[in-house]
Amino acid sequence: MAMTAIKDYILHEHLQPGDPLPTETDLCEQLGMSRSSVREAVRTLVALDIVEVRHGHGTFVGQVSMRPMVESLVFRGLLRPGDDYSSLLEVVQVRVALDTAVANDLVAVWNDSSDEQLEDLVTQMEHLAAAGRTFTEQDHLFHSMLLAPLPNQLFAHLTDAFWAVHNLTVPLLGAPAPDDIVLTANAHRHMLDTARAGDADGYRAAVVEHYAPLLRALGDP
Repeated sequence: MAMTAIKDYILHEHLQPGDPLPTETDLCEQLGMSRSSVREAVRTLVALDIVEVRHGHGTFVGQVSMRPMVESLVFRGLLRPGDDYSSLLEVVQVRVALDTAVANDLVAVWNDSSDEQLEDLVTQMEHLAAAGRTFTEQDHLFHSMLLAPLPNQLFAHLTDAFWAVHNLTVPLLGAPAPDDIVLTANAHRHMLDTARAGDADGYRAAVVEHYAPLLRALGDP
């Protein structure tokens, strides 16, 4: 199968994201496959973000991101138009599970440490919340930075992917209540404080506090 052969070629040659692949003609010769088979395989691999085609420049190894999963999850929700809240609830529940699962490792890397940018992000959230405004950009950056030091980067990639799904579908609920915005901002403060204090149980409680307003809005029992 051409798709498997191209993936095997990338692995065998130890190629990394952004590295160039041979031309279509060279791939056909090296893999012993027809031009149509290679072309169809490349199209599929592009959709999976394993391969990237830059018109006029050639074919390259893709970023192998979580983008295809994000798009599939969002589309899954669109295919169930009468069940939007249920689809979003599932995403939020997975986010809670991921965030609580990394508590021990996360507090271990943040215990007794400080980061001025994280502190500034939380302060921005608190100020925006006090004014009744949401803080999507700050929220995303906060979670990305908090997870960045973890040795297992898959946690960060999965969390980022589910954050993207969450962000794309949460507008279905309409504007959040001002009190809920404040509660969410406060929860970010508690997450940061408990992480720095090395308090894993406290961090897990702060995570639950973080998602509580949204879960209530989604009707989670």
